Amino acid sequence: MLKMFTTQLTGLFKRLEEKEEYSFEDGARLLAQAPVGDGSIYIFTTKEMKAVEFEALDGEEPFKGVKILEEMEELTDSDRVLMFTRYSSDAAALKMAEQLHKKGIPFVTVATAIPGGEQLQELADLLIDLRLTKGLLPDDEGNRYGYPSSMAALFVYYGLKFTIDEILAEYEE
Repeated sequence: MLKMFTTQLTGLFKRLEEKEEYSFEDGARLLAQAPVGDGSIYIFTTKEMKAVEFEALDGEEPFKGVKILEEMEELTDSDRVLMFTRYSSDAAALKMAEQLHKKGIPFVTVATAIPGGEQLQELADLLIDLRLTKGLLPDDEGNRYGYPSSMAALFVYYGLKFTIDEILAEYEE
């Protein structure tokens, strides 16, 4: 089972890299506007996506200057927000997105796009679609399990972080 999961997970990462290539670039450019100006990049996460927060703040290579979004009042026009949630229909993320949209704060959302109803992609400046609509492995009854949303989110996080670091290095030269 581990070999099959590894194959499926590798495929997921490859699809993200191929299908969201331009979104990585566009998202990084939008987010890099904050440290280039007088702003900060804030991270907002829900549920298991807290893994991204921990990696950004306490990982081996912390994301320099990133802050956790706790209060809307702390945001200024120069700030940017990077939001991670399991699905584009997540209620807590939608509530935050509405507040960001109303306040005019640009933000990038990382989530699996779910059709129907109010969606984050309607509010966000950019949605990077995790493309995780079901688990990666089949069981004997035809169901699927093995839903690595936080692993996919960390893959996207690193893609954005590396690209932002490159942009900022070029800017400083």
